[in-house]
Amino acid sequence: MVLVTGGTGLVGSHLLYKLLEHNQSVRAIYRHENRLNAVRQVFKYYTKDLEPLFSKIEWVKADITDIPSLAEAFKGVTSVYHCAALISFEPKDYSNLLSVNIDGTANIVNLCVANAVAKLCYVSSIATIGETTSATQLITENTLWNPEQAHSNYAITKYGAEMEVWRGSQEGLDVVIVNPGIILGPGFWGSGSGYLFSRVYKNTNPFSTKGVTGYVDVSDVVTIMVLLMEGVFKNNRYILVTENESFHSVFNKIRIAFNLKPSNKIASKTLLTIAYNIDWLRAFMTKTPRNITKQIANSVLKTSHYDNSKIKNALQYNFLSLDQSIARNAKFFLKDQA
Repeated sequence: MVLVTGGTGLVGSHLLYKLLEHNQSVRAIYRHENRLNAVRQVFKYYTKDLEPLFSKIEWVKADITDIPSLAEAFKGVTSVYHCAALISFEPKDYSNLLSVNIDGTANIVNLCVANAVAKLCYVSSIATIGETTSATQLITENTLWNPEQAHSNYAITKYGAEMEVWRGSQEGLDVVIVNPGIILGPGFWGSGSGYLFSRVYKNTNPFSTKGVTGYVDVSDVVTIMVLLMEGVFKNNRYILVTENESFHSVFNKIRIAFNLKPSNKIASKTLLTIAYNIDWLRAFMTKTPRNITKQIANSVLKTSHYDNSKIKNALQYNFLSLDQSIARNAKFFLKDQA
C-alpha cells in the first residue's frame, strides 16, 4: 500500500493519477472533504472514466500534525510520498509553518520508522538549496545552505523538514528528496503557479521582474518521483528544474499562449518596496491576507540558475520544455474558463 500525504494539493493530486496509472494500491490523506473535488478536477484533464478511477483511492481523514489520526493512515503502508506542506510568505504564519512543515514531517518520518516503511519520498523545494557567489554560476544539490543569509520563513521550515528526513535515513529509512522549482500545473488556478496564469489572463498586473529562477512541469515532477521510488535510488536529493528563466520572460510566454500582447513593463526594487508597504497597510486595514510581502519581493528580484544534470543523468530523463509546459497549462486553463 502506497500512502500519499497532501493528496488534495497540486503535486499530490497529479501524483495520485500517476500512481493509479501504475496500478498501485493507493491511500491518500485529506483534511477537508470539499478538497476532494480538486482531485476530481485534475483527473478530468486526463481521463473520461473519472469516478471508477477515483474510487480506487482509499481516502483517510487525517492531519500530519495529529499523530493519532496519522497513525491510522499508516497501517499496512509500505512506501510514502510526503507532499503535504504549508506554503506561505506571511510573517504571521511562521508558527504554523513550523508546525506543519517541520513537526508534521517529523511525525511522518517517525511513523515510517515505527512501521518499517521501505521508502519515503519527500517533496521539498529549491528554496532549501544554497546560493552561489555569482548569479551566473549553476546551483547544484551540493551548494551549501548558508544559515547567515536571509531566507524566507517558508524556506527555513522546508530546510528544517529536510533535516528530519535525513534523520530518518540515519535511522534506517530509505529516502529520496526532490527539490522542484516553481511547479507549473493545472487545476489550482487561484494559488501558487496557477495564479500566474489567472493573473496574466485577466491582465490585472502587467508588471514583472528580471529575477531568474527554475521552473518545472508537474507531470515531470510526479513521473520522476515514481521512477525514483520504484528504482534503486536512495538517500539522495535531486533538483527538478526544466529551465531557468526570468519572471518577465515567463509572464510574456504565458501572454503569448493566451494570444495577448507581450508586456515590456519591469518592476524595479523601488516599485516593489512601495508595493509591499502599501499592501501591508491594505491588509492591516481590511484584515485580509497579504498579496505581496517583503519576502516575495526579494525572491522575485533574485537571479538563481539551477543545474538539473544530476536527475537527468540518473534517470536518462528528458524534461518537458518550458514552452511546452506553458502551452499545455494555458490550454487547460482556457478549457476551464469555457
